[in-house]
Amino acid sequence: MNNKTLRLTWAALIAALYVVLTFVANAAGLASGAIQVRLSEMLTIMPLFTWAAVPGLAAGCVLANFLTGCALWDVVFGSLATLFGALGTYYIGRKKTVLGPVCPIVSNAVIVPLVLQNVYGLEGSYWYFMATVGAGEIISCGVLGWLLYKVLRRTEIFDATGDNN
Repeated sequence: MNNKTLRLTWAALIAALYVVLTFVANAAGLASGAIQVRLSEMLTIMPLFTWAAVPGLAAGCVLANFLTGCALWDVVFGSLATLFGALGTYYIGRKKTVLGPVCPIVSNAVIVPLVLQNVYGLEGSYWYFMATVGAGEIISCGVLGWLLYKVLRRTEIFDATGDNN
């Protein structure tokens, strides 16, 4: 199979998984607000395996935020936080995999509190929201993402993409 086609397929699959997992977290009341544990954010570990995860995560976040009824600026800036985190994870690469979850945790912990305050008008300090969003990201990206990494590392599923770090 053509590598471009394979990468596009992986990106689409990752985007779809992101949307589905966001809907699951949303149904459980975990996907938004001051304290959020988006199950879909565990997928931000995927750029350690393939570049296709970067556009897949960005597209998935845009779609998930839009389809769950987020405000326009949340769609924009929340998705940029995920994109920045995915790019950071990709550029860290496999040589420093322990740092893989750090980029999405930091980018979301820095950007999302501004969205909560300025878009949704939630009352609370920036530092409070940074701590609550950061804690949710540690659970999603750090714990769940790392578990996903451990499982996927044992497979050779991404070797066919030819763009492993």
